[in-house]
Amino acid sequence: MMMTRKVALLFFVLIFSSVTIVWATNPLLKKAVVTAENMEPSYQFPAQIEEANVKLAKLYKKTGKRPNILIMLVDDMGWGDPGSFGGGAAIGAPTPHIDKLASEGLKLTSTYAQPTCSPTRATMMTGRLPIHHGIYRPPMYGEPGGLDGEITSAQLLSEAGYLTALVGKWHLGELPAQQPQNLGYDEFFGFLAVSDMYTDWRDPAFSPEIANRPEVLQAFENAPFNKNLVQAHKGEKLEELVKITIPVLANLDQKFADYTVDFIQRMAKEDQPFFAVHAFSKVHYDNYPADGYAGKSPSGYPYKDGIIEVDDIVGRLIKTLHETGQAENTLVFFTSDNGPEEDNFPDSGHTPFRGAKGTTWEGGVRVPGIAWWPGMIKAGRTSDGLFDLADLFTTSLAVAGAKDKVPTDRYIDGIDQNSFLLADDGESNRRTVFYFFQDKLAALRIHNIKFNNYLFISENPAKAAKSNTFLQKASYVWAHDLSIDPKERFPAITGHTPRFTWAVPMMTQEVVRYLGNLRKYPPKKSKVMMLK
Repeated sequence: MMMTRKVALLFFVLIFSSVTIVWATNPLLKKAVVTAENMEPSYQFPAQIEEANVKLAKLYKKTGKRPNILIMLVDDMGWGDPGSFGGGAAIGAPTPHIDKLASEGLKLTSTYAQPTCSPTRATMMTGRLPIHHGIYRPPMYGEPGGLDGEITSAQLLSEAGYLTALVGKWHLGELPAQQPQNLGYDEFFGFLAVSDMYTDWRDPAFSPEIANRPEVLQAFENAPFNKNLVQAHKGEKLEELVKITIPVLANLDQKFADYTVDFIQRMAKEDQPFFAVHAFSKVHYDNYPADGYAGKSPSGYPYKDGIIEVDDIVGRLIKTLHETGQAENTLVFFTSDNGPEEDNFPDSGHTPFRGAKGTTWEGGVRVPGIAWWPGMIKAGRTSDGLFDLADLFTTSLAVAGAKDKVPTDRYIDGIDQNSFLLADDGESNRRTVFYFFQDKLAALRIHNIKFNNYLFISENPAKAAKSNTFLQKASYVWAHDLSIDPKERFPAITGHTPRFTWAVPMMTQEVVRYLGNLRKYPPKKSKVMMLK
C-alpha cells in the first residue's frame, strides 16, 4: 500500500520521536570512525588492525619487498556462476579452480559492483563512486569517456615502487589521454572497448541487416572507434596488433592469459613488486568459444564454455604464482564487474537474486568476491561482511604500505579493508553500501537491510543535499532484510504490518550524511549522454 508524501513525512516524525532506545542500543548503529573528512567513515577494530599489521610486517621482513597485488576481473559473470557460490556443475559449468581459490581463501558473499562495467572499473581504479568520478555508463562506439582529472591506484602504486600492468578489457575511453599507459600502467595489452562492439555487426546471426550488406558493413569498418588488439608501455603511443574479428575475439582470453603468465614470470626476477589487473573479455556477450572449448562445458552452450575457459585461466595464473615462488607474497582478488547480462539469453549468466546487469537490484550489483593469499588470509573463511569494489583502491594502497598516498583533495568512497581480509576472524570495516543508477542514488544497504526506490532523487544530488528533497519526494518505502528476502520480493515498510521501522532513522541519517558530502565535493559531470 503506497503512502502519500504527507503521511510519509508524518511517519518519519513519529519514527524519530520513538526510537531513542533502539538508536542507543542497537548494535547495527555502532558509530563509524571518520579518519579524514574526504574519506568514507569506517568501522575500526583495533585488535584485527594490529593482527593485520603484524602479518604484513613479518612478511616484509621475510621477503624484503612489498606484496604483489593481482586482481582478476571477469566481465558479466553472475554471483551464482561459480560452484563455490552455488553454481558450477549444478548449472552446467564446473569451476574447480575458482572453487579451490575460495576454499583456500576468503569467500565474500556481499561484494558489490556498479550496475554496468565502465562505472565499476572506474570505481575500482579510483576508489570513487560514479557520482564522483563521472563515468555513469559505458562509452560506446567512439563516444568520449575517460578518467580525466582522476587519480588511479596504478598511478599511486607506481609512485610507491610498483610495476603496474593492465591486461585485457579497458572500456574507459579511447583518446590517448584516456588510455591505460597514460593513467599509471607501465604495461597495457588488450582492447579499448567491449567484446560485442567488435562482433555484433560482423555476425549475420545477430545483425544480418549489417553483416549481409557489404556497403553497410564497410561503414562500420570505417566508423571512428578502435577495433584492434593493442599494446603500449607507459607514455608510449598505442601499437595496433591485429583487427578483432570473430575468430580473433574467440581466442583473446588465451592471449591475455599468455601475457599475464609471462608478466608474472618476468616479475619473479625483479626486485619490484607488481600490481596487475587481469580483465577478461569473457563472459560478456558475444561468447565465441576459444579453440578447444566449443562444447567443453556439460551444458554445451557458449556462455558455459566461456565459464570453463575463465576457470581454466584462473587455475593457470595461480599455478604460475606457485611455480615462480610468488604465491605467498601476492594478494589475489577475484570478482566480476557487474551481475549477469540477461537480455541475450541463453548467452548469459546466473544469479539467485532479483534483477540483473543494468539494475540496482541485488542481481545487478552483487558479484562473487574471493580474496586469496596463502599464509596471510586464513583458508576456508566465508563472510557476508560488506565489501564494495571501491575498497580495492584503498585496500591495495594499505597492503602496499602507501596509505599516505591516498588523495586528500577529493572524496574517497573506498574503505581500507586490509584488516578485514587479513585478520583470521576479521570483520568488515564497511557499514553501508550506496547503490547508484547513473547519477541517482537508487538504494542503500546498511548491514543486512536494504532500502529501495524511496531514496531515488529526480534532480541534481548536490541540490538535493542542500534542500533534503529526498524526504519531500518520499511516497513509499521498500525495505528488505536480505538475509531472509534476498530476492527483494516482500517490502517490509509498506502494507498493513510494517516492520524494520526502527531502521528508518539510521537510513535517513546515512543519506543526509552522504548527500551532505556533495556540498564540498560536487558531483562530476558525465562524459557521455545520460540515459533517461
